[in-house]
Formats: sequence, C-alpha cells, structure tokens
Amino acid sequence: MLIQLDPILSPDILHILRSMGHGDRLVLCDSNFPAYSNNDNVCRLDGVDIARASRAILSVFPLDSFVPSPVQRMEIDGKPNEINEVHQELINVVKEVSGPDWKISSIERQKFYEAANEAFAVITTNETRPFGCFIFTKGVIKPDGSVWKLETK
Repeated sequence: MLIQLDPILSPDILHILRSMGHGDRLVLCDSNFPAYSNNDNVCRLDGVDIARASRAILSVFPLDSFVPSPVQRMEIDGKPNEINEVHQELINVVKEVSGPDWKISSIERQKFYEAANEAFAVITTNETRPFGCFIFTKGVIKPDGSVWKLETK
C-alpha cells in the first residue's frame, strides 16, 4: 500500500500512467468495448465502474491544457449531443477531481475506435452501461507538482 494512492491503481496501471508523456492518450472503456482488438497495450480494471475508475486515474493523471478538449466521450449512435448517465457521471468526476474548467467533447463511435487504436493504452472496466468509453489526453506537470494550465484570455 502507498499513502494517498487509490488502492485500485494496480502496479500495471501505475506503470502505464507513469510511462505516458505529454499528449499521449489513454482510453478508459466499458466492458463491451473491443479493447484487445483496438490496442496492444490493454490493462484490466475489474470490479469497478467508470466513475470509480476515473476518480482513481484522475487523482494522479494531469489533463492536457494544450488541446481544446483533453477528455472525449464516445457519442451515442445517431444522438451525438445526448449525454447518458455514464457520461454525466464522468463529467461530474472530472469536475470534482481535476477541476471545473476542462472541456469534454464527443467523438463518433467509429472514430473512437480509430483513436483507441492510436492511443498509448486502454484500461477496461466492468462498466456495463452502453457508450461508457472515454479518452483522456495527458498533460504536463510543473516543477512544483501542479498541473500546467495555459492562460486563456
């Protein structure tokens, strides 16, 4: 055990998160997502849903202020603007853990699969609600340990 580190973050997950650099993307997906078909670097986070997994990951993962939207959600087929329950939970976790100023956008399902193929890694959960798939882009940590945020005017 480590102090102030969420115990669901296994050594394999911590290795993935620590190995990523600025601009690398991480897919956090539901149990129906074809993770192993879309990426060679897959880690399982069994026994938890998206909200629990994202809370743990975002507790150590800086979001990227250099991109317009460091968090993307998989769109519901034919309803790109609809926010379902799992989307709303993730949005709430991002605001709670990372802060209220991060933009969360959507990406069409087939384009999401393409992006997953190019991502650094995929972490799959036991989330069973449909379209519970997200992409996080890793940001920069400043020398003082805080997350780098670009000044916007």
